[in-house]
Amino acid sequence: MNQKKSAAPLLALTMGDPAGVGPEIIAGAWPGLFERRIPRSYPVVFGHPEILRRAARLCNIDAAVVQIDSIDELKRIDYRRHFGPKKIPCLKTVPDALLDFAPAEISRAGGEAAWLSLNRGIDAALSGDVAAIVTAPLNKKSLNLAGHHYPGHTEILAERCGVDNFGMMLFLGPGENLASRTGLSVVHVTLHTAMKNVFAQITRKSVLEKIHLLRDFARIMKGSEPTIGVCALNCHNGENGLFGDEEIRKIAPAVKRAAAEGLAVAGPFPSDTLMKAAQEGAYDGIVAMIHDQGHIAVKLMGMFRAVNVTLGLPIIRTSVAHGTAFDRAWKGTATAAGMFEAVRVAVKMVRANG
Repeated sequence: MNQKKSAAPLLALTMGDPAGVGPEIIAGAWPGLFERRIPRSYPVVFGHPEILRRAARLCNIDAAVVQIDSIDELKRIDYRRHFGPKKIPCLKTVPDALLDFAPAEISRAGGEAAWLSLNRGIDAALSGDVAAIVTAPLNKKSLNLAGHHYPGHTEILAERCGVDNFGMMLFLGPGENLASRTGLSVVHVTLHTAMKNVFAQITRKSVLEKIHLLRDFARIMKGSEPTIGVCALNCHNGENGLFGDEEIRKIAPAVKRAAAEGLAVAGPFPSDTLMKAAQEGAYDGIVAMIHDQGHIAVKLMGMFRAVNVTLGLPIIRTSVAHGTAFDRAWKGTATAAGMFEAVRVAVKMVRANG
């Protein structure tokens, strides 16, 4: 994976847009982060302590929030003696001027708060001060209102890390609706873009790159060489060119090249039948051509078990697989299961990284 190693096993949980469910799912997941299902880790929230306190009260989480002014300060503290299920360290990355955001509404303040916390997290990961970042969701419109014109987390991370070959992947851990005991990884060749842009963005090179990125991650999760299936772009696999020839000209040659390089990969196959086969355990990983091709299938199998992982970075980043959910934000009903899973996967990646 080639991530930088951290001198301290800290995990940065970035708060995301405070107007959304981010603060609530962090607070709600916090007690569970110290259960046996997650190996020892030292999470610290990047955001504003007062926002986190509000969320903890709303979610009836009996935990005090302690403001931390620097990572160096946290390193000097014996984490296990000072923090845990009842005490949350929060690095203040959001200024007091942004505290009067409107809950559950799009706003410049929400976008700026998310931007500041995320970038402090990236800085800490790039410097090795934290072993990984786990991000709560941001709102793309709020982000743009704050003057930061990106489609989402993935593109910000890629730019900050200086990488061109990267991928957005959803990992679904073992559980209900999935036969595999090691989980299912789904990477996307194209990301947040209009459908009219997809055809130009799918090339032999882009498909081959995503096959390799997926293989590297799935091998960590499985512990051995994964089997990979590749989706077609057009319905019915293009019907031999009748419904489009992207499968013939672009996707199949990339699959053939990857197989020649020794990867256990097959395709392209119609996405509906391929996703069903993956659900039944025939594949460890799937390369989807477009966002919804992968997202819809994975979320139907396990909405709050799915974890968003950015592949190809020199740092480890995971996230929940849902958005800011303004329809549920600040009502005390947000589900924290996705945040718990995102932390669990991040810890597993950190341990695999050595």
